[in-house]
Amino acid sequence: MYPQIKYCNLKDTIQIKMDKTKTQGTIDQHWDEWFVKGLCDFVAVPNLTTMVDDQYLTNGLVEKAIQCVDDYINKLGINGLTREIFRAENGLPIVVYVVDPSPGNTKNVLIYGHLDKQPYGDGWVTDPVVPTIVGDLLYGRGGADDGYAPFSAMLAIKAAQE
Repeated sequence: MYPQIKYCNLKDTIQIKMDKTKTQGTIDQHWDEWFVKGLCDFVAVPNLTTMVDDQYLTNGLVEKAIQCVDDYINKLGINGLTREIFRAENGLPIVVYVVDPSPGNTKNVLIYGHLDKQPYGDGWVTDPVVPTIVGDLLYGRGGADDGYAPFSAMLAIKAAQE
């Protein structure tokens, strides 16, 4: 079964010294060609949730989304990173990335996101699977709910490691 979860105040349990300028530099270095490009490539994969796509487990789109995210994550070169895919009883994939702790750290942090996308709905002025950047905004299904999660989490980890 699952271990008991103990909730705690992260400020009291995790000690990380970060140089704000260096951290921002790492993020800036990877922003356009890694984060924005990766998120755009993810948006272009039309992997809709099982609520609306009865072929979700057989059409290959969820695997394409997983591969897209995985390819970008591996480009970052995160130290101690491993990935495993589990399958729920209904066949839905659960992708788990684990990053080995830094020396001296004994606590774990869980970061959650999902790769399936909600139905397109009405009101789109652009094609929801064609990532469109207008000014500083990205439009496309999965760019906010919840496709950004693996990209932002892994970029934060990369910045913390550097």
